[in-house]
Formats: sequence, structure tokens, C-alpha cells
Amino acid sequence: MTALAKYQRLECSGLWRPQAAAQMREVIVNLGEATLILADPKTAMALAHWSLPSLERLNAGEVPALFTPGRLDNGEPAETLELDDMDMINALETVRVVLIRRRPRPGRLRGLVVVSALTVIGLLVVLWLPGAMIRHTAQVLPEATRVQIGKLALQDVARLSGSPCGTILGKRAAAALAQRLSSAGVGEIDVVRDGVETAVGLPGGIVVINRKLVEAASDAEPAAGYALAEMARASTADPVIPLLEHAGLMATFRLLTTGVLPDGSLTGYAEALLKAKPAALDNERLLERFQQVNLSSAAYARAVDPSGETTLALIEADPFKGTSPEPILPDRDWISLQGICSE
Repeated sequence: MTALAKYQRLECSGLWRPQAAAQMREVIVNLGEATLILADPKTAMALAHWSLPSLERLNAGEVPALFTPGRLDNGEPAETLELDDMDMINALETVRVVLIRRRPRPGRLRGLVVVSALTVIGLLVVLWLPGAMIRHTAQVLPEATRVQIGKLALQDVARLSGSPCGTILGKRAAAALAQRLSSAGVGEIDVVRDGVETAVGLPGGIVVINRKLVEAASDAEPAAGYALAEMARASTADPVIPLLEHAGLMATFRLLTTGVLPDGSLTGYAEALLKAKPAALDNERLLERFQQVNLSSAAYARAVDPSGETTLALIEADPFKGTSPEPILPDRDWISLQGICSE
């Protein structure tokens, strides 16, 4: 998802409050293709990356305009940004309108069924078997709906693993790592203390990793490799399909016709997910993703098997021969990521 082309590289100053009790500080605001980047005006170092799809305006029609990237469990804004630059305000409002129009609405999938009446009849008569309906539903789901389903699955995983770790700097570092890997399909990285042995992929590009992948490593490359591995698995074994198999036929039909899963349909899904044997990896697909993000595959291969015996193909075919052409994360973000579960 990209911002409108005429607004790319738009920049201005603003006042950022990283949390409710914190003082506002001056930042440089840069409108990127998919994120709003807040940087220190003195060092130009990025302080926060806000996802444009999650952007919300808190005071419509007022200037200075007040934006937030999301809300806490109690409904309060997680962070706020105050802007008085009308070019930037108008750009963000324009992008917000475009993104809101792109969001899935229950009526869109319902409309597809109404317009394609014969398809509905075919689903009911010819493709009545649950497996056929599940595969068809997975094929027509828009990416935004996949992300919503992934979030629901993450909530169920949290019953077993505990809530994802969430120091402020650690979450920003995890978001920066996900952004670094976004070209390979990674949308979000969550770190948990228990429950997940190494890493598990959820619909919508969400990857849940065990804290040991960051705390016991010397850099972010093994964790990044596990995230890429989950994306490679998702390309051959769609993670939506086992989720819908758990939800059942009626829940799947409800999703197909309204775009929403019934409440409680994913309860207990985490147990099956975390016990299931991961789908086999296609080394060629995995290496393509390492190549895509300019990352050596050797560190991941050694993390999976320190002896290198079972991952020899990833070591020998490493596109960068053990040395990535650029750091996967700046040192500051890597230190923050290692401490994400410190609270």
C-alpha cells in the first residue's frame, strides 16, 4: 500500500508525545510510501514509524491537527503528533480518505455474492464440501481482511504465550524490523515469552517469535530469517486455510458473505496451531526472500542447526556468502529489540 505519488517525500516539523505522561518534543515528520516517519531534528535518526493505514485524526477540522497511530486498551491514544503545516495535514487527510475507501466493508463481499449469483449456487451445490468452500474463501479474501483475521488469531495465541512483549522502544524496533522485511511479505513482528517454540506465521504477514531468538542472538539476522521462513511457508501453505478449518463451515460462509468471522470462532485455534508440524520449507523460495531483502541466509541456517548439516543448502547457496550487504537493523534498534521483554 502506498501513499499518493504527489505527496511522496513531503516533510515538515511537528510536536510528538511518545506517551500520555511524556512531554512533547520537536520532530521532523516525513511522509513515506507506507509509513509516517518521525525523526530527531538534530541527528535525523528515526524515532518512530507510524503505519499510514492505522493513522487516526483526533480533532477533525481543528488546527493544529492532532494525529495518533492507534489507541491503547483503555481507548486512549498510544502516541500523538501535533501538526500545523497545512500541506502535511492535507496530505495525511487525503491519504486517510484513500485508505478508508480501500478498507473492506461487509457489503463488498456481500455484493460480490449478489452479483455472482451463479457462483453462490455453485458454492452451495457443487462446492458444498467444507474444504472446497474454505479454499475458495481464502482465495478471494482481500489483504486487509487477512490482517484482521491474523489479529484475531494473535489474540488466541496470547492465551498460551501471554501478551506480546511491549516496551516502547522494543515495539518500535520490532516495527522497524518488520518494515525492513516488508518487501518479502512481513507485516508485523510480535515477540512473546513462552508458548511459541521459535516462530509461527499468522495470516496477514504477522509473525510471532520467541524471545530467545533476540535475547540469545548477537544480531537480528536469525530472527529476521525465521520471519522470512514463515513467509516462505505461507507462499506454499496458506495460513488462512487451517484457521478456517478450525472455525468451521458456517463461520467460513459468514466470512465469505459479510467479511467478518463470528465471535469466538477462533477460540482454541492456538492449541492446534502450536502443536501442528510446520509445513516443509522450499529452500529456493526461502533464498529468494533473503535475496529480496539483502540478507545473508547463513546466520538463520546456523540458528536452525548449529552443525549446519540439515541446512547446508542454505549455507552453500547463500546469496551473500555469509555477509549481508547492509545491517538488518541499526545497533540502537537491535539493543531495543533485545530488551523488548524486559518489563
